[in-house]
Parts: sequence; C-alpha cells; structure tokens
Amino acid sequence: MIPSLDDTICSLATPPGVGGIGVIRVSGPQAFAVTDAVTKRPRDVSSASYAGHTLHRADVLAHDGSVIDDVLLAIFHAPRSYTGENVVEISAHGGPVPLRRILSRLLTSGARLAQPGEFTQRAYLNGKMDLAQAEAVGDIIAARTDEALTLARSQQSGRLSAEVAEIRHLILRLMALIEASIDFSEDVGELDMELCEREIREAQSRIVRLLATADRGILVREGLKMVLAGRPNVGKSSLLNALLRVSRAIVTPIPGTTRDTLEESVNIRGIPVRAVDTAGVRDTDDLVEKLGVERSLESLRGADFVLLVLDAVTGETEEDRSLRAQLGETPHLIVWNKCDIQMPEDSGADAVCVSAFTGAGIEALEETIAGRVLAGGVTDTASAGAIISHSRHRRALEDAQSRLDDALVTLSNQMPADFISIDVRGALMSLGEVTGETATEDIIHEIFSRFCIGK
Repeated sequence: MIPSLDDTICSLATPPGVGGIGVIRVSGPQAFAVTDAVTKRPRDVSSASYAGHTLHRADVLAHDGSVIDDVLLAIFHAPRSYTGENVVEISAHGGPVPLRRILSRLLTSGARLAQPGEFTQRAYLNGKMDLAQAEAVGDIIAARTDEALTLARSQQSGRLSAEVAEIRHLILRLMALIEASIDFSEDVGELDMELCEREIREAQSRIVRLLATADRGILVREGLKMVLAGRPNVGKSSLLNALLRVSRAIVTPIPGTTRDTLEESVNIRGIPVRAVDTAGVRDTDDLVEKLGVERSLESLRGADFVLLVLDAVTGETEEDRSLRAQLGETPHLIVWNKCDIQMPEDSGADAVCVSAFTGAGIEALEETIAGRVLAGGVTDTASAGAIISHSRHRRALEDAQSRLDDALVTLSNQMPADFISIDVRGALMSLGEVTGETATEDIIHEIFSRFCIGK
C-alpha cells in the first residue's frame, strides 16, 4: 500500500553511529510547523518564512525547554525540494544520543517515522523523477565499483527513461493510426498494414538493442558470486589473497588448513565480485574438515562462476577430474597455480596459468574472468547509451517484445484492427512499467521497500 502524502515524515538521513555530523530529514505539508515546534530560532522567526535553499542556525529544545543541540536548518520549499514537498534538513552533531532525542521530539510534535525509501517514493509520486530514476537512487547508494556508480548515475540522469520514452512514442503513434482506422474508417480509410508492420518492427529493433545490454548492466549492478574450488593445498587461499592484493585468508603448507568458506568483495575490471574461498574437496575422516567439504560443495551449487584451481606441480588428478564433472553447466575457468615452479604439461587453451605466490598472471586472470562473465561484451559504461541494469526492466521489455510479436502474427493473419490494438496496447503497458506510468502499487511498494530508511 502506498503511504499517504498527507503525513509529515521524518528520519535520520545519515548512517547511525558516531560522526562529525548527523542529518535528520523532515518532509511533508507540516514540515515547517513541526520544525518550529521543536526549535528556537533567532527572533522566533517561522522557518516557513525563510527563503528556500538557505541555512539557519537554531537550538533544538527538550520538553522542559533545555537545549538538546545546536543545529543548522536547511530550508526547501515545495516544489523545489528532493521530495517535491516542504522539506527541512536538520544538521546536528553526529552522536547517537542527540540524534535520537531530536528524532523523538519530532515524532511527538506531529511527524511520523518514514518507511524505507519513502522520501524517494514521494519524489516519484510528486513527479520529481520517474520509477527508473528512483531505482537508480538506491543503486547509487549500493554501488560497489566505480562502473556500477557510473551506470547508476546514467540511469538517474534519465538516459534509460528517454530511450524507453522514444519507443513508447513510436507505439503511441501506431496506436493512434490503429484507433483512427477503427473509429474514423470512412474519413481515414482502412489501416495501412505495411506501415503498421514497419512501425512494429522499428519498435522491436529498439527493444532488442536495449535487451542486448541487460546481461552486462545487471552484472555490473548486482555483482557476481565467484567460488574458488579445488583439492586441498592447490593454492585457493593464496589465489584469493592475490586477487584481493592483501593477505586475508590463512595460508599454510598443511593440507586442509581452510575448514570453512571465506567470502570477500573484490573489484574485477569494474565487476563487483563476491569471491568465496572454500575448503579443499577430498575424502576425509576428519569431522570438521568433512563439514568444510560439504559447505564447499554447497557453495559450488550456488555459484555464478567457478575458478577451478589445479596444482601445476602435481598435474591434474582423478580428484580434479571428478570435481570438474560435478560443476556440470556452471560457468567455470581452469586456473593452474604454482606456475612459477613448474608449467603444466598441457594447460589447454581454456585455462590460465598463474603464481599466487609471486602474483604472476593475476592481471591476465582478471581479464579472462571479465571476458568470460561478460561473454565478450565489455564496453565503456560511461560512453555507452542506455543500459538495462535491473531484471525488472528486462522482464518488462521482454514482455513488450512478446506482445509486439503477437501483433505481427495478428497482422499476418489479416485479423481486424481491434485485435491488433489489443496486442499493441499490451506492449505499451509493459513499457510503462519501466518508468512507472503503468506500474502497479505492488511493484512500487516492492521497489521502495528495498531502500534504506531516510532515503
């Protein structure tokens, strides 16, 4: 359910904890009145009388009139604010006690605590941004690589929205032709089927170009779970440390040192990767090590990509071949380690040789990983056009494409224009889900519920 816009909401807009400054945001029709109720301003001037986009010093008062904190009030008048409503941002000292007490005063003076993402949701509902741009706000906050940030900024700027709007314009123009042929056939004549087909195929080609960017865009935004697997003592933990450029995993010459999974974040050519070091897979009677092996196999089942690490000194063993067979269809790459000691007899064209100890081959490994997971689709996100970065957008575009396919079938069967109209209108509705024109309340709620409180 979409929250009421009649309420005045407030929330901490900065991370909880200790810092030099903490910001509490207040938004809604009574934002100025609620702020006035808890603050003392010079000459008791109402905050509503301050010019927009200005800062003013004030004291936040407790119920007994004592000063809780000395703050700055940032004033924003509707509609020239983030939410499109009257907004006050209270910058206080960044300790948990003053911020908690200020927030408590606001809540007892007419405001309510904001729901997750409610400030951005209000910005969307008040026409400050469309749904795709609103989603990009959350992506900016969650970005784990520079490329992910660039992609999110592109979407927030409206690049994707503009492309979808152009496709919708094509289909709206087609709808106008179809509707005119239905309602005013005596004046405009019968529907030009050849023109109709050309317009549909043009819209489809634009959708296809957008969909071609989805794999890369979603990968850059969501990241990749990459599991390092192999027998004990082949150098999985050393390889993880080499990728991280820091000693994070414990490394010893003793087989079976790693008894549990260890997960770390690493940036590989702009792709946010969750690299998972696992216990060496082998038959063992050691109860603790056996539990580690079970967790390794579980991690493999949930992996997006696997680095199967082999020992170049010992060569490929029957255990290695067995583990490779267990990967099935999971995308993977063979990594020969310890190549500073000995090169494998037959590394194969589908493998990379590295030395986790010296760092040799690590950059080439990263290039190969990026090329594999992007299937050769490496592009410069900053200079690229509109890019799909959400599975929701891809589903909506695929549905629009399917509806346009139905329209072409209807055309080829020479069915009446009314039937073509149904299919084309369905495509229009699907495209509208991307930017929000036709999004349901359930979709809107799902999107903003993933935001943090205060944004």
